[in-house]
Amino acid sequence: MTADPAELLAGPAGARLRLGLELKHAEQAMMAAKAEALRGLGLTVPQYAVLLQLAERPDGMSGAQLARGAAVTPQTMAGVLAVLEGKALIGRSPSDLHAKVLVTRLTEAGRTLLAEADVRAVGVEAALWDAFDGPERELFRAFLRRATGALQQD
Repeated sequence: MTADPAELLAGPAGARLRLGLELKHAEQAMMAAKAEALRGLGLTVPQYAVLLQLAERPDGMSGAQLARGAAVTPQTMAGVLAVLEGKALIGRSPSDLHAKVLVTRLTEAGRTLLAEADVRAVGVEAALWDAFDGPERELFRAFLRRATGALQQD
């Protein structure tokens, strides 16, 4: 047996050993559960991510900052922001520093909807939380942080 991961993971026989596939399945399950939880409120997961980010930054954020935080492209974020603005959940105004940059802030309606959405999203996270005991949760977090660090190009 080889110790070279590239050889071990190559081809159809190695597919069942790939960690990336397991990570993707876990992410898809989490996003599907959150999407289902938020659907009744008329929100998507990226829309919820925007509202949550804005709640943490009352001074507002640019579309580019929001896109990075929600892990979507700037083009996708433009569509997300248009929908949220159309629902009066956010307001956008020109930046004091850069006239071409729009600063996005939560409206009172956005705060109210976010409070309800967050209860639902936290419920999804709680189900994941309950699947592990305390030491397992800490170990799982450590593994995820290590995986992220191993893959980031600094």
